[in-house]
Amino acid sequence: MIRKWKKTLAFTASRVPISPSMTWNDKFTALFERVADAYRKSSFDYETGYSTEEIAFLESIGYKKREFFDFVEDFIGEGEPSLGTALLIAAARRDHFLVDQKGKVSDISITRDELPSFGEDLDGIPYLPRILVKARAKLRGELDPDLMYGCGGDRNFLLKNGNLHPADFLRHVWASDGNDSKIVAWIRSR
Repeated sequence: MIRKWKKTLAFTASRVPISPSMTWNDKFTALFERVADAYRKSSFDYETGYSTEEIAFLESIGYKKREFFDFVEDFIGEGEPSLGTALLIAAARRDHFLVDQKGKVSDISITRDELPSFGEDLDGIPYLPRILVKARAKLRGELDPDLMYGCGGDRNFLLKNGNLHPADFLRHVWASDGNDSKIVAWIRSR
């Protein structure tokens, strides 16, 4: 049954254009599957591979072309994050974009050089300063295209610190309103 569902999903995603009647999560799923299929066939370039409608959709949820593609690329190459995880992360970003940012794109870009180093710690928790900066930048849409929230290093940190879901981490960071001690307490409680 699952195999049949996957075949149907792949067929549907590659054949059905993004329609105005689809909910945003259905559009995200269809686009993810389409890009994944194209990337598997080595026929996708994130700079030129999206239609005008797809770019407009990504912008409507506060996403950038490369940002979306990074999740597909990691999924194809490493098997994670899954489509479900990518969708939940996108939901957190979209909610922040629409609620806190009122649909306005930030003009700030956080680069690799502005991140804390891999070895820095907060209250004895290594890597926490780095993932906090990345999570806040992800929520605001401010990550440089060469950075990804939910990369292998982030996933390793989340796994080792209570098997935290990357979307749950984003939502806790958002709810903490910049108070790092709330995040430390939450991680320690796991």
